[in-house]
Amino acid sequence: MINLSKFLKRSASCGSFKTSTVKYFHTSSSLFKIEQFKLADIGEGIAECELIKWFVKEGDEISQFDKICEVQSDKAAVEISSRFDGKVVKLCHKLGDMAKVGSTLVEIDTGDEDVAVEEAATEKIVENKNMQQIQTPTPKTDIILEDFSNAHKKSNHLIFTTPAVRRISRENNVDLSLVKGSGKDGRIMKEDVLSFIQHGAKSTPSIPQEGLKGIAATTGAATPLTQIQKAMFRQMTKSLSIPHFGFSEEIILNESIKIRNSLNEYIKFENKANKNAANLKDLKITFMAIFLKAMSKSLLSFPILNSGLVFESGDLSKPLLQYRDYHNIGIAMDTPQGLIVPNIKNVETKSIIEIAIELNRLKNLSAQEKLTPKDFQQTTITFSNIGNVGGTWLHPVITEGQVCIGSVGKVQKLPRFNKDGVVVSQDILCTSWNADHRVVDGATLARFVTKWKGYLEQPAWLLT
Repeated sequence: MINLSKFLKRSASCGSFKTSTVKYFHTSSSLFKIEQFKLADIGEGIAECELIKWFVKEGDEISQFDKICEVQSDKAAVEISSRFDGKVVKLCHKLGDMAKVGSTLVEIDTGDEDVAVEEAATEKIVENKNMQQIQTPTPKTDIILEDFSNAHKKSNHLIFTTPAVRRISRENNVDLSLVKGSGKDGRIMKEDVLSFIQHGAKSTPSIPQEGLKGIAATTGAATPLTQIQKAMFRQMTKSLSIPHFGFSEEIILNESIKIRNSLNEYIKFENKANKNAANLKDLKITFMAIFLKAMSKSLLSFPILNSGLVFESGDLSKPLLQYRDYHNIGIAMDTPQGLIVPNIKNVETKSIIEIAIELNRLKNLSAQEKLTPKDFQQTTITFSNIGNVGGTWLHPVITEGQVCIGSVGKVQKLPRFNKDGVVVSQDILCTSWNADHRVVDGATLARFVTKWKGYLEQPAWLLT
């Protein structure tokens, strides 16, 4: 029998006991500590991830920093490493499962003797029916603040709510950003969500089950959205609330082509003269690097296009413009998994070659599905290039938290009049921009694009 006198003395302050006999016994040969290895918060407000790969199986011996699994969020794929040495006892999820942040991924036997009686695999026999029940005070409900890591860099309005309300919203597929809170400082209460569900059900006509069966029969089986598609669905739904206005222009790219070719010749020269220049190996300057450098240079004169809308205390009637002095430009990338938008951070501090190196890094990691959440965080403005796919004019959609997005199509050889009135062949680039008309006026966007166009038609100006 285990002597529990020290434990009973320690807990004497919790309540009074009448004389009782307490016995513990276990049938295992020894007691070991089982660690519950949980999915940690990987940032960006991500609540769950899809488990796409196991690196271990039950019974495997693992060490600290060994890879356990790979999960796919709506932003990127992330490899999860162990924090313990030990033996994998149980895998708690199957491939394809959605693991919530804070849920157990694996159970690991660390081999340490478990000296805490409360954690042992024991059976309790209590021979006293008169033991008084000890009441445990109910902990106060935590308030969840949905936001990015730094308050001064957040790009969304704040959402104040509780875990219980979040659970109700998830179970009913309610986007909390669409719910107006009635609590203090705009806090979303349970009643707000229930009212939103009720009114939404009334305003949205239901489809008869017979109709659904007919649709399924004629259009094929319905399949779940991937994590990336879910992210795009949520983001584009939010973007519908932004009043877009567009501006389009043609750019003569002849001089930028010369600069691009010259920089590629420089890289060849450096690789030949300095074989230790590993960061330049296999590097090729594309138009994209020049576009982004010119874009950042232009933003210095029009900082409002790099700003973001935030809302005081989550109140949509109290909008604020948050100016950002860093240019984290998001790059729309087409991948086999779908559209992703990582960003190049602090473009304003980088040269064209440094931008090209970072573009190359993002491209390689996206092909391997190795981009991390950090690669997606704190984007200030977005740019899309569909030139390699085809097409000329594009109408891009602004991302919530940003006020501007730009795009370009393919470069075309087209006849144009020169300054002498003679028809000549020119390399023409079509560009389209959209801005949030709630805070950006048409003249501002037009002046910005005209300045950006000037840098591309006279790229030597980028040196100023």
